Amino acid sequence: MNKKPYYITTAIAYTSGKPHIGNTYEIILADAIARFKRKEGYDVRFQTGTDEHGQKIELKAQEAGVTPQAFVDDVAGEIKRIWDLVNTSYDKFIRTTDKDHEAVVQKIFKKLYDQGDIYKGYYEGMYCTPCESFFTESQLVDGKCPDCGRPCQPAKEEAYFFKMSKYADRLIDYINTHPEFIQPESRKNEMMNNFLLPGLQDLCVSRTSFTWGVPVDFDPKHVTYVWLDALTNYITGLGYKCDGENDELFDKYWPADLHLIGKDIIRFHTIYWPIFLMALDLPLPKQVFGHPWLLQGDGKMSKSKGNVIYADDMADMFGVDAVRYFVLHEMPFENDGVITWELIVERLNSDLANTLGNLVNRTISMSNKYFGGVVENTGVTDSFDKELMDVALDTKGKVIKKMEKLRVADAMTEIFNLFKRCNKYIDETMPWALAKDPEQKNRLSTVLYNLVESITIGASLLKPFMPETADRIFAQLNSSERTMEELDMFGLYENGGKVVEKPEILFARLDAKEVIEKVDAMYAAQKGAEEEEAPAEEEEGIDIEAKEEITFDDFGKMQFQVGQIIACEAVKKSKKLLCSQVKIGSQVKQIVSGIKKYYTPEEMVGKKVMVLVNLKPAKLAGVLSEGMLLCAEDAEGNLSLMTPEKDMPSGAEIC
Repeated sequence: MNKKPYYITTAIAYTSGKPHIGNTYEIILADAIARFKRKEGYDVRFQTGTDEHGQKIELKAQEAGVTPQAFVDDVAGEIKRIWDLVNTSYDKFIRTTDKDHEAVVQKIFKKLYDQGDIYKGYYEGMYCTPCESFFTESQLVDGKCPDCGRPCQPAKEEAYFFKMSKYADRLIDYINTHPEFIQPESRKNEMMNNFLLPGLQDLCVSRTSFTWGVPVDFDPKHVTYVWLDALTNYITGLGYKCDGENDELFDKYWPADLHLIGKDIIRFHTIYWPIFLMALDLPLPKQVFGHPWLLQGDGKMSKSKGNVIYADDMADMFGVDAVRYFVLHEMPFENDGVITWELIVERLNSDLANTLGNLVNRTISMSNKYFGGVVENTGVTDSFDKELMDVALDTKGKVIKKMEKLRVADAMTEIFNLFKRCNKYIDETMPWALAKDPEQKNRLSTVLYNLVESITIGASLLKPFMPETADRIFAQLNSSERTMEELDMFGLYENGGKVVEKPEILFARLDAKEVIEKVDAMYAAQKGAEEEEAPAEEEEGIDIEAKEEITFDDFGKMQFQVGQIIACEAVKKSKKLLCSQVKIGSQVKQIVSGIKKYYTPEEMVGKKVMVLVNLKPAKLAGVLSEGMLLCAEDAEGNLSLMTPEKDMPSGAEIC
């Protein structure tokens, strides 16, 4: 049977800097939806990526002293690292600097120009560089950008424009006849009343005041304005070619089932994007969901405010699934959510450590204490059992209904209601009391069986939201994830199955004061690192004894290359030596170095280092060394490995 296709996208992240937890929330939310749809049996295509063009990027690259391409390569890599860190299961990570994407953007621009939807003119108005947006004086709020609140600058330049008004009535009609298109409802009302009904102005779709963008191939001094470039990623990533020869992926998955975006870019996705699609004679996405913001304390997160929380810092502190739980469970459907370190600790302790972690721990511990870990349903029941079973079997339907409306936080609440019901069942049946009466042994066995079965059902529903935690529960219970069909049945756990001998703590309780102390120390360390990166005052150097001069031919005999340390261990019976396995191109050399005082073996692994490759092999402390790692030494004799300033491939020649 062919699975029904389901195409979900996030907004592509702008490569202006490292994404904070508010940005990361979107990819986690999309991942939970994608995983749940797969569990329901859909053939899911999940796309995310990065938006890499525009004046803001060009300026940031100039400030950093690098090319725009080098700048976006670095930031896109960091974004992808964080998306992977939080365990997201995307199928495609698109970059708007991908050559195939840029080529199709050029074709789209030419097609729209040829059919009269795009024309050349001049733009004069107020321009917001961070938002890459033009505004009229009347659209400004207190003279500032209506989207971000920053100052706007007057700008005039030659530009191409798209005739938005040509399609406005058609879009209004579509929105009115497709009430599910813009969600939540409040976002739809905002778009209709503030933008569409008052009348649309033609949209600037090219720029000439900067060069970092997709060139308009028939008028090269123009680059494609960022929104026409960025929005089309949703179709270019599927293989849309703009010439009728589209890839199978496009024919299979378009139109998108869901564009998941932040509420601040709802206008671009529900007005500009649908009109572009109408002009291309393509179907519109089925739904655009503008999710709220995750706020730090009582304000929007921003680096300039110094109130930024990053996902990798949270994961280091609490674990990935705790991060996923918090952002998914704490975000309301329409209103902004709030995140503080104290609130994270509170939720982790109450929901994850107490409700879930303690439940699994108690169930496994009692199974081992009373039955040697064997779980068996002896059929001795009472009314409490039916109540627990009803909740367990009803949870699936409740979760599906919530997820159909994208109420992810409410869906997770339903799952945790099942775990809470399991805890209540323990209080009702009092296994410790049953264990004191030999005649209640069979009853006790059934109670523990019902708990293991109910937890397995709950963990199966939890898997899309907290995948690592669900798998850890299955491993401890010696059970497996249930399919959606199997979640309609109670009693599938194998009679006589055996749980692990010693339960693993899923989530340990945390002390809020200790966490805040760690957070303060972390922020202090980050601030110190930033200060170190700032230009430093010139320091006094050190002089060393000069050696005999050599000729260029002498130097040319030495072969220096970049190597990557892939393994390292201390040399036995030596206080100074480390033995490293160093990958140099396709070779691996063993190199012994007297740097144990300054580096642990764990610190060495992964480092890119400078290596003297053709040094004659020698034995140090009985261990063969096939080269030398280059180090710098200060006046006190402290050593520091020499590493390339920029990331270079192993084997690169040092000359």
